[in-house]
Amino acid sequence: MTDMNMKEYIEEAEKDLLHTYNRYRIVLDKGEGVHLYDIEGKEYLDFVAGISVFALGYGNKEYNDALKNQIDKVIHTSNYYYNVPAIEAAKALKKYSGMDRVFFTNSGAEAIEGAIKTARKYGFNKDGRTDHEIIAMNHSFHGRTMGALSVTGNPHYRDAFEPGIGNIRFADYNDLESVKKLVNDKTIAILLETVQGEGGLTPATDEFIKGIRQICDEKDILMICDEIQCGMGRTGYPFAFMKYGIKPDVITVAKALGCGVPIGAFAMTEKVGSSSLVAGDHGTTYGGNPLCCAAAAKVLEIMERDDIPGKALKTGEYLWKKLDEVAAEFTQIKEHRGRGLMQGLVFDRPVGDIINKALEKGLILINAGSDIIRFVPPLIITEADIDAMIVILKEAIAETVK
Repeated sequence: MTDMNMKEYIEEAEKDLLHTYNRYRIVLDKGEGVHLYDIEGKEYLDFVAGISVFALGYGNKEYNDALKNQIDKVIHTSNYYYNVPAIEAAKALKKYSGMDRVFFTNSGAEAIEGAIKTARKYGFNKDGRTDHEIIAMNHSFHGRTMGALSVTGNPHYRDAFEPGIGNIRFADYNDLESVKKLVNDKTIAILLETVQGEGGLTPATDEFIKGIRQICDEKDILMICDEIQCGMGRTGYPFAFMKYGIKPDVITVAKALGCGVPIGAFAMTEKVGSSSLVAGDHGTTYGGNPLCCAAAAKVLEIMERDDIPGKALKTGEYLWKKLDEVAAEFTQIKEHRGRGLMQGLVFDRPVGDIINKALEKGLILINAGSDIIRFVPPLIITEADIDAMIVILKEAIAETVK
């Protein structure tokens, strides 16, 4: 297959792969810095980063060397044995997040599954009941597995797969009264994205997130913050919840934790860890394997040492300024949302044509819903890269919204 052109590769993929994605019609081959290249050599400025994954950009030598060195040692051992990379990664994640106990998974969806099980076991240990409820948020997105889907507040994703796991109730994001109305003696957890991603790049308000923390404190309910997309420096803080001066009981992490290798985690306070899951309650064959944990340990080292969140905060301010200018220029843009290097422009129409036009011009963008362009570049992006993106973005908008 090595002599096939891009069109032929795509035709082959359409015959072989399950049609669960509407893919953009390019075949990517390699990356360097904040650029990707297709198999024909065309260069693309990347403002997607594998959907908030490649925080350190492509070809980071320190990161690549950590993976290569681990491959030559051992890749997998199973969780019946300890391995040094998992111990180092857990210690680093504890320090970076302020949590006390860590469980490594293979993905963000699995991290959500673990957080749900943690909450239910915490409730069971408290009163022996199995009918506890979890309050999640409308317009949220937590993943595609049955548990993660069950707490995703978008019926479009859930309808064909109902019934879900049950005992899930949905409140409105940034509406504290809607949460209070759902709280009862069965409530064991309140789950929210600190910044909603797929739901529209919307940060939690101070009143909302602090109000949820107060409810949870008063009623011994677990506060679970999904930091899968907004964590790991993306909003200008190691984790987005830190801006609010609160601490969740459980957090979920993935995406940039591994910067490309499949790793996620759920982490919790000592109180929750000592009152929930025990041996036999939860497990994973691949989770916490030495290869992925070597990547995570190195990512966390670089994030802290080089103050990647601080750089993202500063560059995010510049991106905000430039996108504000674009929003002022085009009446089709209704709103500008987000925080740090996780921003979105809300249009009065579907944005697919704009994204496709930008792709033709060498800029990779992604949507969040049908009417929002999402900007989640590698966290090493520069102001010059943002300027180059803005030029193409404005051309793409001007050529498609006539």
